[in-house]
Amino acid sequence: MNGPAQGSKDLGPETEGVRVTRDGGVAVLAIHAPPVNAMGRLLRAALDASLKQALADPAIQAIVIAAEGRHFSGGADIREFDQPADPAVPLMPAICDRVELADKPVIAAIQGSALGAGLELALSCHLRIAGPQAKFGLPEVGLGLCPGAGGTQRLPRLIGAQAALRLMLSGRTVGPAEAQSLGLIDGLVEDGLREAAITLAAEIAAEVAAGRRTLSRTRDRMDGMRDAAAYQGAVAASRAAHAKDRLPAAGRIVECVEAAQLLPFDQGMAFERAAFDDLRASPESAGLRHAFLAERRVATFPEAGAAARLVQTVGVVGLGRSGARIALQMAANGYRVITAERDAEALVAGLERVSDLQEQAVASGRLTSEARDREWERLTPAIDLAALSQCDLVIEAVTDDFGSKSEVMAALAAALNPRAVLATSATFLTGEGLGRLTDRPADTVILRQPALADRSRLAEIGVSPGTAPEAVATAVAVARKSGRLAVRVAAAPGLVGPRMQAALRTAADFLIEDGATPLQVDMALRAWGFAMGPYQVSDMDGLDKDWAERQRAAPGRDPAARYVELGDLLVESGRLGQETGRGYYIYDQGPGGREDPEVLALLAELRAAKGIVARPIGSDEIRDRCLAALANEGARILSEGVVPRASDIDVVMVAGQGFPRWQGGPMFRAETRGLLVLRAELRRFADQAPEFWTVAPLIDQLIRDGRKLSDFGA
Repeated sequence: MNGPAQGSKDLGPETEGVRVTRDGGVAVLAIHAPPVNAMGRLLRAALDASLKQALADPAIQAIVIAAEGRHFSGGADIREFDQPADPAVPLMPAICDRVELADKPVIAAIQGSALGAGLELALSCHLRIAGPQAKFGLPEVGLGLCPGAGGTQRLPRLIGAQAALRLMLSGRTVGPAEAQSLGLIDGLVEDGLREAAITLAAEIAAEVAAGRRTLSRTRDRMDGMRDAAAYQGAVAASRAAHAKDRLPAAGRIVECVEAAQLLPFDQGMAFERAAFDDLRASPESAGLRHAFLAERRVATFPEAGAAARLVQTVGVVGLGRSGARIALQMAANGYRVITAERDAEALVAGLERVSDLQEQAVASGRLTSEARDREWERLTPAIDLAALSQCDLVIEAVTDDFGSKSEVMAALAAALNPRAVLATSATFLTGEGLGRLTDRPADTVILRQPALADRSRLAEIGVSPGTAPEAVATAVAVARKSGRLAVRVAAAPGLVGPRMQAALRTAADFLIEDGATPLQVDMALRAWGFAMGPYQVSDMDGLDKDWAERQRAAPGRDPAARYVELGDLLVESGRLGQETGRGYYIYDQGPGGREDPEVLALLAELRAAKGIVARPIGSDEIRDRCLAALANEGARILSEGVVPRASDIDVVMVAGQGFPRWQGGPMFRAETRGLLVLRAELRRFADQAPEFWTVAPLIDQLIRDGRKLSDFGA
């Protein structure tokens, strides 16, 4: 970041959050609120006070609003959205109005990201210039909101309805070249941005003083509104495109952009603010904001400050469904990948699996043929594990069997270089078991990515007490480079995702044994917002994986506990899901599958053998039972110390298990509805399977102490 211009001097005492300097007749207000210069209360108060001081000082002829750090401003501080407003601190619309209506030129010097409220502040300035690293966007739709400080009113005045709606409805960012071509900014500066802004501000101030120029206020601009018919057409097209949206934010953004054309500016601003306030109070926005903040919290973990080891070559052992996807994912992210299998036949089959995945991606348009060829060139096949000695990280993805995994991991520990990190996919290990898996416990982690790795953003990193911080940091860094959201968890059987999914499946199995069908369960959860239902997930993942886990758990299962055998019977009859064309559904009419009469007949036989009379089960009951099971299991996971925060469980479910993002997560939903409601539901369900529906002790404890799930670990 460039410092103040040479010869600049302080303009009175520094106001917290804004560093004020003066260069001749130009005041530079440099926003300073690390890490992202979020427009929280303290920064808004400081900015408003600094503006008032500069505007009231007759020695100041112009103002430059700049920033320090990598960001101009990352936007509003959404943590404050659920807190009472402080009447002594102005909101962003008032600050933007103060800037725009100033009788002195105000120039925005944008050196980094100007997002949300940060861009709205820049839009209220009389001119905007930017450096080569600048980025611009109004991403509020991703939080279930519309811009609330004039973005829907000022932006279309500058760039038109079509371009403005494209930005706001997608939430995407644009770089400085595109921003200039759109008319969003007035100029680019390759070097010396702040000095250039000071010079420009002084020149404009002189021209205004001489009467050769008037200030260009965005509220008065009509650049983007000259073609009224095109403006209306863009609004109509966007309204039609989002007419069936499940969430309200997009529709409200369209309405606000329409209001920018139909209403006087001040009325349009009031219209926008009313829409913003309505959306902020909506449950959808609350859930999205929770998910957003929860994803940022998972970046804080005990080993976060450790230095990651350099990783250039990654080994993948086992090219089954999961391993093939992981190998391809690593190659796509620029790593050299050495793929190893137990013999030549398995290696050929695995490489064919990788090739099939690539061709599917090319056919769908997700991958170009050139990118496919580059990825393939990064793959090096091997049979001898000694070939992996070059690797910096090796991911074991062999058959989900403890004997096989132990044998492979022991061989890897002996073959690899001393600084290599070993990652196993064995999610059934305890921390102690992970530590014993090799004679290199400090280098060993669990790396769990959902089997459909290219459809998930999640990577769970399982850590034992003996895992070195550098190994954890390395696994997290590789996961992030691969586009994954890394969640550090304590190694424990099932980690978080598989354990939560098992609880969901158990509740669903009870429902189908009582009278529902797999399709009814899946459709009820999808109607509520899940990406897929549990039986669709099982068929895509492969029924044999869940079956193997059930077999491992069988010796410790209470013989008197309720157990639904349908999944076992399907596997034992060769129905493994989509891979074999039959699972819970039959796949004889395309990839989507359809309900299989044979499965329904088998389900009826199981009910009859147990004396269960099928009863009608509605979607509400399916939803409530499944979500209660998830929250209860999450409370057990939390109390066992697998994760430190309830919100970490929500991240795993949203990013990796298809839980609807706008619902926040199962723990957020439970807390929002109230723990007393959750406990009452669990007690009501307990008569059918007491051992499963027993209320987690943590829930009773929090209710007794008057605390919330979000208080745990805070």
